[in-house]
Amino acid sequence: MLNAQGRATDTGTRGEGGRATISGHRGLDHEEGLLFEIGRREVTGVDLPDIELTADRLGGLQRKLPIGLPGLTEPEAVRHYVRLSRKNASIDANLYPLGSCTMKHNPRLNEKMARLPGLSDIHPLQPQKTVQGALALLDELAHWLKTLTGMPAVALSPKAGAHGELCGLLAIRAAFQARGEDRRRILVPESAHGTNPATAALCGFTVEDVPGTADGRVDVAAFQERLGSDVAGVMITNPNTCGLFERDLVAIADAVHAAGGYFYCDGANFNAIVGRVRPGDLGIDAMHINLHKTFSTPHGGGGPGAGPVVFSERLAKFAPLPLLIHDDNGFRLIEDMQEAEAAGHAPFGRMCAFHGQMGMFVRALTYMLSHGGDGLRQVADDAVLSANYILASLSDVMSAPFEGPCMHEALFDDTFLKNTGVTTLDIAKALIDEGFHPMTVYFPLVVHGAMLIEPTETESKETLDRFITVMRELASDAKAGRTERFEGAPHFAPRRRLDETGAARKPVLRWRPSDAKDMARVEAAE
Repeated sequence: MLNAQGRATDTGTRGEGGRATISGHRGLDHEEGLLFEIGRREVTGVDLPDIELTADRLGGLQRKLPIGLPGLTEPEAVRHYVRLSRKNASIDANLYPLGSCTMKHNPRLNEKMARLPGLSDIHPLQPQKTVQGALALLDELAHWLKTLTGMPAVALSPKAGAHGELCGLLAIRAAFQARGEDRRRILVPESAHGTNPATAALCGFTVEDVPGTADGRVDVAAFQERLGSDVAGVMITNPNTCGLFERDLVAIADAVHAAGGYFYCDGANFNAIVGRVRPGDLGIDAMHINLHKTFSTPHGGGGPGAGPVVFSERLAKFAPLPLLIHDDNGFRLIEDMQEAEAAGHAPFGRMCAFHGQMGMFVRALTYMLSHGGDGLRQVADDAVLSANYILASLSDVMSAPFEGPCMHEALFDDTFLKNTGVTTLDIAKALIDEGFHPMTVYFPLVVHGAMLIEPTETESKETLDRFITVMRELASDAKAGRTERFEGAPHFAPRRRLDETGAARKPVLRWRPSDAKDMARVEAAE
């Protein structure tokens, strides 16, 4: 029996063969409760001196009851977080094949550089003359990004891909305002990342979808039919979310420019073409680059991230503040609109209070300098090679929705599972038992039962072969009717399969004490 959190409700924890343990542990896999469940208010890992509080300025709004935070001794705190860390799927433990996410190895050299005292302990409010080295690093990073994309300008401050999309579309909106035009329509392919139409809507545009062709790419004829004098632009991911290169981008760019619009490219998959294709040569006007994908900086769990946006000549003057310049007085940031306009710029504003994710910038530049131009080209080569190796190795036992080779990720559908009683979700859950994080499932939405696998360029052939062997066995078992391994999987993870429908309809968003005394105290405080 499992409760809403996926925990065993009977005594102990049942492992292989249904055998339970008294402690809830399974060998070195330790059972670990939530901090609020195991903590006690009377203990702490540090000694703090008693202080006398003087009169406060809270106007009678000060807390009257204990704050209720849990306490642990120092050894308990260390063990708690170490035990939790062992429950995490991570790229340091095994292949992490999430499609459209590029979960590649993060070289430890990057971490060492990001922790250098002159970079890790600076403050965003320091005088600019005291952070000349950091500003020089940003300038060097900007140079690499502009060189790799063939674009003349870049805004470093956006914090992630969707934030970069917002930056690009705000620049496009500012360009139309400068032209005295009120264009409101954005064309978005039906296979786009979900953030694309969401960002367009947030910026006040209306979204019109563009269908795809049978080979998984943008239908150029349908795109041209939708063009008009009210079209502000198009948002296209390249390579797209089906793992395919959009062959007609130049024609699409020419068409949207002829109609007076702009071309925004979702650069989440730049890892597949870095060093090989310069987006500026394709006619793109703005594109975000996920540093935490293409250039190896860590990501996941909501951050940290970085999504710089490169701009064409058409949009460069509308890039947001702050502007990084280099003159006779060294490096400095222009953070004032009037000063920027006097220098010939027309920023639409600024994206955030400060400049961006400094730690991500250091890691990304370290990665670039470590590889060099030829090494970055090999990144794309190896990423595409790895994905096609998986596609070719599984194509006889799994079904691919599109014919021909792929780019950086291999896409399969659930046709091979027809009449087996096994679903895409079952395959994903069974992978957890095999020690792999599942691939991306049910995305892109244009493919039924999609399984999107991105091995990246950092995995060895031996690792890919182990993953391929597991996938082939799972496919064979499903077709042979051996469904017991899929029913209720994962069986060997710290937590079993959740009731996902119930969790979505009745989410538990806050921990509540089970102890009646604590419950009464919390309710009284509320």
